[in-house]
Amino acid sequence: MRLFRQLTLSACSITLLLLGNPKLAQSQPQDFDKVEIQTVPVVEGIHMLVGEGGNIGVSAGEDGVFLIDDQFAPLTAKIKTAIAQISNQPLRFLLNTHWHADHTGGNENFGKAGTVIIAHDQVRERLSTEQFLKVFDRKVPASPASALPIITFGDTLTLHLNGQTIHAFHVDAAHTDGDSVIHFQEANVIHTGDAYFNGLYPFIDTEHGGSINGMIMAVERILAVTNEKTKIIPGHGPLSNRAGLVAYRQMLLDVRSRTLSAIQKGETLENFLAAKPTADYDKTWGKGFLPPKKFLTIVYQDLAKN
Repeated sequence: MRLFRQLTLSACSITLLLLGNPKLAQSQPQDFDKVEIQTVPVVEGIHMLVGEGGNIGVSAGEDGVFLIDDQFAPLTAKIKTAIAQISNQPLRFLLNTHWHADHTGGNENFGKAGTVIIAHDQVRERLSTEQFLKVFDRKVPASPASALPIITFGDTLTLHLNGQTIHAFHVDAAHTDGDSVIHFQEANVIHTGDAYFNGLYPFIDTEHGGSINGMIMAVERILAVTNEKTKIIPGHGPLSNRAGLVAYRQMLLDVRSRTLSAIQKGETLENFLAAKPTADYDKTWGKGFLPPKKFLTIVYQDLAKN
């Protein structure tokens, strides 16, 4: 229960620390002192780290440590301590699932320490230049050179480490335009990045190439390489499995269908929201950092463009 509460609070922090008022974010560094990095075993050699921000994946073995995402810069020392409890091997590779700061904030620290940073082409592009999130009135400054991925890929990338075939593949126009999903094939483990928010309505960054249609297609691609024994590390929320991802897909499908129906009937956004079209889902999915009205507004505006 304690871990679940921390997972929920971690997701709630995204608005304040990544997307919200920058002055508020700058005024809260002391909060990081209170963050505990929780280590969740997934299968032998693979762990999930939960702290403040996106879930981290760790593959550790004789070939070294491979990290997926790195949360916020002030947490790097704590993350390294947690990794040291898993392995005494060097941290060789770091793969960013997308560009948002709650997944890439530690890049500069790890890059300066010699870790090779990998990501989709669009992640380097986004991190290299200042970004603006209009929906949250938030400027995100360009990252320093040491924080940028030095290996990028367009469609797929495969690493062979620690007895695993690690296949990363791009899912287009999902959470952003640069999302990657990482599949540990022999271990039957998948890290979805923010294509999957477990137990939370997802933030879809439509300003930077994301879309509800792309989210659904991403989930379907992930489901195509899963079975009943697959362990799934979501971008946010507790460790999951195929059944959890199926439920998430159904929620996304229903939200899209209801929103499209309202648009086709000529309903305004205000009337659509007032009707509470996701009341049946809100108890399960609507208690995260993104309230139902904000989620539905993003979906409505996304679908209304087409």
